[in-house]
Amino acid sequence: MARTGARSSAIMAAGTMVSRLLGFVKTMLLAIAIGASTTAGNVFALANTLPNLIYVLVAAGVFNAVLVPQIIKASKKPDGGADYISRLLSLAVIGLFVITAIVVLCARPIITIMANGWSPEKIDFGTTFALWCFPQIFFYGLYTVVGQILNARGAFGAYMWAPVLNNLVAIVSLLVFIFMFGSWGTAHHDPSNWNANKTFWLAGMATIGVAAQALILFIPLKALKLGLGIKLGWRGIGLGTAARIGSWTLATGVVANLSFLFLARIATKPEGAQQDFSHPIAGNNVLDQSTMLYQLPHGVIGLSIATVLFNQMSRFADENDDASLVQTLSRGLRVASVATIFCAVALVVYAGPVGMLFGGGDPAQGAVIGQVISIIALGGPFLTIAFMMGRAFYAHEDAKTPMINQAISAVIVIVLGFAVGKLPPQYIVFCLAGLYALQNILATLLFHRGLRRWLGDYDLGSIVKTHLRVTISAIVAGVVGFVVLHLMGGAAFDGFAWRNQITALVTILIGGLVMGAVYFCALRVFRVRELDSMLKPLMSRLGR
Repeated sequence: MARTGARSSAIMAAGTMVSRLLGFVKTMLLAIAIGASTTAGNVFALANTLPNLIYVLVAAGVFNAVLVPQIIKASKKPDGGADYISRLLSLAVIGLFVITAIVVLCARPIITIMANGWSPEKIDFGTTFALWCFPQIFFYGLYTVVGQILNARGAFGAYMWAPVLNNLVAIVSLLVFIFMFGSWGTAHHDPSNWNANKTFWLAGMATIGVAAQALILFIPLKALKLGLGIKLGWRGIGLGTAARIGSWTLATGVVANLSFLFLARIATKPEGAQQDFSHPIAGNNVLDQSTMLYQLPHGVIGLSIATVLFNQMSRFADENDDASLVQTLSRGLRVASVATIFCAVALVVYAGPVGMLFGGGDPAQGAVIGQVISIIALGGPFLTIAFMMGRAFYAHEDAKTPMINQAISAVIVIVLGFAVGKLPPQYIVFCLAGLYALQNILATLLFHRGLRRWLGDYDLGSIVKTHLRVTISAIVAGVVGFVVLHLMGGAAFDGFAWRNQITALVTILIGGLVMGAVYFCALRVFRVRELDSMLKPLMSRLGR
């Protein structure tokens, strides 16, 4: 089972890695097309981010945490769960359609609420984008539902590879946008010179990409030959348990994402004051870019491992085998740390050149992005730790504990968020980045408390020892990486690392390779055995 889980994690991680790399290319092209700390960049970022946030608010928690355990149970039935899954899928599609229609009709009020201090012209600009982007809610939900059915049946690869298609569509559309309308550096796209063709190639194609990501999953779903179909009527098929767990999970999602939406609204405040500053200041687009970057290790490694181990923990919980559940959770936390801690240190060290990549090659915008990245990256490892701990509770069909933890965290974050909103605009996003990191740390502490009460000693000694060894190894590599960065002119804007996007990329590649080599050696010196658990699936594939 461990070998199968490692292989599945490797397949998922590979798909996620390719998707994230293409996502970076997309973000770089987006910065070239409409800028990073610009009106067009901030307004489009809000409209294009809200569909995912709204979907997560109303449905994602239920789908992610409830479907897998219920589908695993249903698969033991004589029909392999076909009837149950068909009814769940039908219910989800109808619900998603209704929610999406309501949100699209309320596009302007939503943009008005989320845009903090924006002018009517910017509200109109954002509403235009929103009408094209908000239909993404339906396809995000469809992608999640079909993907979780595939995951529950052990078909993990397609779910992680489907976003590759989404990013390819986005990359092609952005290249067409730049070819047809010019880059931000040459055309200075803003509301005064915008037109419907620009909207289609930017916002319309973004929605087409999300739709393609969802619809392509029906190919592997059909290959499973589950005999699924449209089935209405949901009484008497055992949805009571799912509804009970789902209510707590939905409440958790609402609390978590209302607080996140609150912080996202605060992040739009600098755009309203942008005209008062002669230099770029960090706005909501910069915060979105930094969030995407610091979540990369979690998305590629942590999420891939957690998704596979969640199935295993669900089975162990169903069999009341707490010892095996603890062993599975401990293994996941230790193995994931090898990637997440190193990536956090690397992001802090090379935040400046990374900012250059996503700032369109402008050193001023790159420096702002880099500063935000260096703060938010500190919470990266804790994001994965808290996520995996939460999966253990959901596997045990305990959605109440995550809800309580999220409520405590949300109250603290909202109180601090009010204080951040009172700061001068140029400091707001930096403090919000710190809040993101703090929230992950707080979530980890709360889940730790819950696990101790439930399971007692969940192999905490081994987990802490591994994390300490990995952290020391990453710091050693980080010191060497810092020296390499300075040798490549990273200390001044006129240095090699700051000249343009190409020199920034070269700096990251050289520094990253050096850091990686030192880190690998340090892990061997400190005898971090979890490194082999990560490398074994990859080496076996290369060997074949």
